[in-house]
Amino acid sequence: MDETEFWEIIDSTRVAAEGDPEDQADLLVERLVRLDPDAVLDFARHFEARFNRAYRWDLWGAAAVLLGGASDDAFDFFRCWLIGQGREIFEGALHDPDGLAALLDDFDEEIDGDGEDLGYAADEAYEQLTGVVAPDLGLPPQAAEPEGTPVSFEDDAALAERFPSLWERFGPG
Repeated sequence: MDETEFWEIIDSTRVAAEGDPEDQADLLVERLVRLDPDAVLDFARHFEARFNRAYRWDLWGAAAVLLGGASDDAFDFFRCWLIGQGREIFEGALHDPDGLAALLDDFDEEIDGDGEDLGYAADEAYEQLTGVVAPDLGLPPQAAEPEGTPVSFEDDAALAERFPSLWERFGPG
């Protein structure tokens, strides 16, 4: 599976789910079980590689603004959700996390920002196809610390300064 096919699967399931990440995850599993197990593992490698690329302080800060704070788990689920938004939003966020203010049409904390189930879709599909747990993907492990300069998530002034567009559009108050 190449990168184009990976993003096509992400995009088609997001559109069919009308942006709901839980529905998208269900549709993703349905789509992946139509592939052979090796293709599912290829999809999982694409997903995991992007998940690891997004392990950055600036994205974590952007997530904190959008979510009103972001624990370790919340940031993991945010990165899955970000991948689920498709290539344009994902790559745009990596290029300029504050630019998410312009890339996102809206952001509903009730359904947006948490794509936990998206992160498990390939594993679930592989297990349905083979009856066994997916093997190690052979990718380097995620870095111990996020890339970049740490952000203080409790300092509203620092977040507003570092992410002015996000803060203005999605910050508290």
